Amino acid sequence: ITDCASQMTEIISLIDGIAFQTNILALNAAVEAARAGDHGKGFSVVAGEVRNLAHRSAEAAKSIKALIDVTHDNVRQGAAIVQEAEKNMQEIVGGSGQLNVLMNEISTTTREQEKGINQITLALSDLESATHSNVLMVEALSASSDVLKAQVIELQTKTDKFRLSQPGYSEHALSRSHVSPLSTITRRGQA
Repeated sequence: ITDCASQMTEIISLIDGIAFQTNILALNAAVEAARAGDHGKGFSVVAGEVRNLAHRSAEAAKSIKALIDVTHDNVRQGAAIVQEAEKNMQEIVGGSGQLNVLMNEISTTTREQEKGINQITLALSDLESATHSNVLMVEALSASSDVLKAQVIELQTKTDKFRLSQPGYSEHALSRSHVSPLSTITRRGQA
């Protein structure tokens, strides 16, 4: 566009030069028509019209040149804006590349966190199973303990019915004296 505007300016300068030369020729023709007298009157009218046409062509060329100058300035400003926009677009493209890298990093981190959460969930599930097993074992142990306690109470109740006939003897002492421990035991209340 800038090159075309420059070429148009050159063409307008050429048209302006042609209009100037045409005006000079028209002036020379008017001078020659005046010298010819009555015979040159018709030629004088044609020379005047050519001069008017040259003058209008010069004015039109000046107007067109002014418009081309304004257009040329606008084109230069537009070219500067386009260059700035291109620079901004390159920065945006570069920024979007960085944004893409960051998004990939976030995606990778999110996947790693998801794996970590899944591992924590599995560990919690294992812990829950182990806790449930421990609860069941504690309940079984408690039940066994209750059974043993009941058996101890029952055994104690049964053994409380018996006592040694001679206080102070122990089973160890009885075994050394070759006395059967059962022979020294009597039922309570039968002594």
